[in-house]
Amino acid sequence: MASEPEESSDRAAALGIQGAGRSIVVALIAADGSHKHAIMARLTAQQLPVRDIADAVHALCLLHGRQPGIIDHALARNSQPAAQAWLEVAVEGFAVERALLAKLASAAGPLPSTPGQAESEAAVASQRHALDMLAQSDRTGCAIGAAVALVSDWAAMRQIMEAAARRFGIEPPAYALPLAAETETIVAQVAENPAVERAMAFGVQQVLAQHRGLWDLLEARTSARDRQ
Repeated sequence: MASEPEESSDRAAALGIQGAGRSIVVALIAADGSHKHAIMARLTAQQLPVRDIADAVHALCLLHGRQPGIIDHALARNSQPAAQAWLEVAVEGFAVERALLAKLASAAGPLPSTPGQAESEAAVASQRHALDMLAQSDRTGCAIGAAVALVSDWAAMRQIMEAAARRFGIEPPAYALPLAAETETIVAQVAENPAVERAMAFGVQQVLAQHRGLWDLLEARTSARDRQ
């Protein structure tokens, strides 16, 4: 697995980071992130069937592979100067991840035959719509919370993508999303009052809930294929 690059003073300066801190937002991600889901061990296993890794890649591509996405919407609507540089770096970094997703989806080929395919596609499309609405919320802090959740939770998705890249003979690019420490500091700076922090926490919770729903769906699809 590729790891996040080491933090440097140049990157910290570019992101406008001045202090440090944690909040309930960071605690939510630690407690409910995708790394907690049981399917993660299967999707990153060395001997994972290609059909399962292909299914996961296509699902991630459907949920997060289109532009604009959560972080793009959050940047477009941002009214909090403390988050601006972090969002700009996150947008650039996620563009790299989106390109890798597209490359992996192409290498994976068509979706594996699975019972209930139409219903599955409709479920993921509904999740995508919910995330789009969340990232365009007028509630101060909500969209940034959603962007923070995606960036923080993406480390688990990256593990799946790197497992797929190994199977398909693709060299993944360097991880370019903001570091966990940078994100935690931005959270502390942006959560300037309890109302904003609650809105950020709501955005985080909703993104993590949609991700859990995706993993539950993929788990059910894996079981359905195993029964065929």
